[in-house]
Amino acid sequence: MKELFQHTAITDGLTVRVAVNFLPEQSRIEAGKWFWVYHIRLENDTGYTLQLMTRHWRITDGNGEVSIVDGDGVVGEQPVLRPGASHDYVSGCPLSTPQGSMEGHYTFRRSDGRQFKALIPFFPLAAPATAG
Repeated sequence: MKELFQHTAITDGLTVRVAVNFLPEQSRIEAGKWFWVYHIRLENDTGYTLQLMTRHWRITDGNGEVSIVDGDGVVGEQPVLRPGASHDYVSGCPLSTPQGSMEGHYTFRRSDGRQFKALIPFFPLAAPATAG
């Protein structure tokens, strides 16, 4: 099955694509825990080799509570993308509400030593309605 990337942002030739899915089997709705998995594809359409250095996420739950997550790389890696290359990774996000959102940016270092921030597009987290 082909992954459907629903959200895209392009910054200086670096494309960030996001596909997000609710995982009922990882959620415990009766305990107030909802879980989403997101697949990110980074595509380097610049003329430079790029290395992903840091990530910055702004995660908002359904009550408007904001969590900021900063760290080195993604899922334990600081991938290097040559011109024309792409890098995919999958991660997850738990929330205590059935809806929320994520957005943010990555910091990349170009092969000439300059750094830039690449936007991660805003994407909603929404669990399907359940019969009650």
